Order: sequence, then C-alpha cells, then structure tokens
Amino acid sequence: MNFSKQLKEGLITQNPVLVQLLGMCSTLAITTSFFNGLGMGISVTVILTLSNIFISLLRKIIPNEVRIACYIVVIAGFVTCVDLILKAFVPALSNSLGVFIPLIVVNCIILGRAEAFASKNGVGAATLDGICQGIGYTIVLIIMCVFRELLGAGTFGGGLLGGGELGAAPGLRIIPEQFGIKILTMPVGGFLTLGALIAAMQWALSKSEKKKKEAK
Repeated sequence: MNFSKQLKEGLITQNPVLVQLLGMCSTLAITTSFFNGLGMGISVTVILTLSNIFISLLRKIIPNEVRIACYIVVIAGFVTCVDLILKAFVPALSNSLGVFIPLIVVNCIILGRAEAFASKNGVGAATLDGICQGIGYTIVLIIMCVFRELLGAGTFGGGLLGGGELGAAPGLRIIPEQFGIKILTMPVGGFLTLGALIAAMQWALSKSEKKKKEAK
C-alpha cells in the first residue's frame, strides 16, 4: 500500500478520464456548471470507495463465475443510498444531474476498479484506490466545468455562488454574457474540452517518458 504511488496514478498516470478513458457519458453530459461537476465527483468518489471496500472484503467468497453480477449488486446498493440522500438533502443537485446518478451503477470507472484492483487487493489498498481514482475523476470534472462555464457562459461557480438558492445560483459574472463562446455550453463543447485535456495529458505523459528514456 503506497499512498503517493496510488495518488499519482489516480491524478496522472492512470487518471480514469484522461488516460483510461472511462466514465465518458457523465463527463461529457454534466460538466456545464461547477455545482454539477463537484456534486457528481463527490458522489462517484463516495460510491467508488465504499464499493472497493466491500468488494475487497468479499473477494475471497464471491464465486468467480458470478463476480461481475455481484459487483453490480454491491455498486447498485451504494448508488441507491447516494441517490436517496441527494434527493432528501440536495434536491437541486439531484434534479440537475438527473439520470446520471442512477447510471453510476454502470459507470465503467467503478466496475473497472472493482475488477482490476479491489478484487485483487486488501481493504486498505482498495480504499486508497477508490479515494485516489475518485479525486482524479473529480478534478477533471471541475476543470471541465470551470472552463466550459467561464468561457461559455461567462460565469464561475454556477449553482453555488452569485446569490440565489443552492443549485439555482447564477454564478459570479466574470465575462460579459455577449462575449461568451456559446458552443462550449453545448454538447459539442464537452467533446472539444475533453479532447483538449486528453491531448494535453498524453503530451505530458509522453514527454515524461521521453525524459526517463534519455536519463537511462
């Protein structure tokens, strides 16, 4: 169990979105405001961590033939809990994220980490993996949200800042509305933003790899 190594993997070398290319649907769909990105990121991190813990605890008694079905049952249980908590305490976020909260059940990040890591490692390592991968996912969502919201709508912190109720706050006006790049608030804006981030990450990783080879 190596915290610094697992954190580096979650943030950089094995980032679930920019390197493993997992969870694309929710990443593209909900990254239009800071409120959405933060809420989805925290939700996925909580579910991922708890699922990893339980799957790691049960890994030796789950029959190999039905392991995927068992993983989905565990994940679905935690997704249901988070969904009900959001509806009860943060209804604005629940309404904003809509179907993408229940769809966390089939989010490839969670199922992928269950199969690739939690089912093969102890509880401590599985817990760290869930937290680190969740942090990596959340940071990417927040970066995309800030970029699309700021340059697209001209605001920052939509849903949280700027007065108004939680989830309905307009955000702080940074750029006059008429100068916003409206295409960034549309679905194609999500693809463009994500593509740029993936390209930047791959460039950074290849440059780092090149330096390591030259050092040898």
